Amino acid sequence: MPLRHLLAVAILPFTVMVLVPVWIAEARGTHLALGASAGAILLQAVGLAVLAVGASLFAASLRRFAVDGWGTLAPWDPPRRLVVQGPYRYVRNPMISGVGFVLAGEAMLLCSVPHAKWAAIFMVVNAVYIPLVEEAGLRRRFGDAYREYCRHVPRLLPRLRPWSPPADHNEPV
Repeated sequence: MPLRHLLAVAILPFTVMVLVPVWIAEARGTHLALGASAGAILLQAVGLAVLAVGASLFAASLRRFAVDGWGTLAPWDPPRRLVVQGPYRYVRNPMISGVGFVLAGEAMLLCSVPHAKWAAIFMVVNAVYIPLVEEAGLRRRFGDAYREYCRHVPRLLPRLRPWSPPADHNEPV
């Protein structure tokens, strides 16, 4: 099981959060250095906090896929059970939100507009892909349980209070 997760993480989020940002930095000659002004240093401090929140959210979401969903984040090995626990009680796409926070944090740490553009592109692509492709597949796989979940948990902006799913939401498919 750990190999399945390592492969999925290595191919998907590692590419998005590490390989592409490194490529952008190398192409633009961007290096991590302490900001030259108080404003830049403040931006970097906020960026570090944003990156930490994103990494924590991503890790918590990934763990839920493995433990509760019996699958991985990869489309070729998706969870076999509907995941509605942990951060999924607040927002339907916490993993994408986590990656978005990591990318935004990287842009702030590097004080890099090209990295900020990459973060924005990633979020826009997912804002289109998720409702058109991913959610359609989840409706087919999990049926009414997923529709009920969607009625209570927003796609991108989290609820203030966690949703409590009915007991039958964790049936394997």
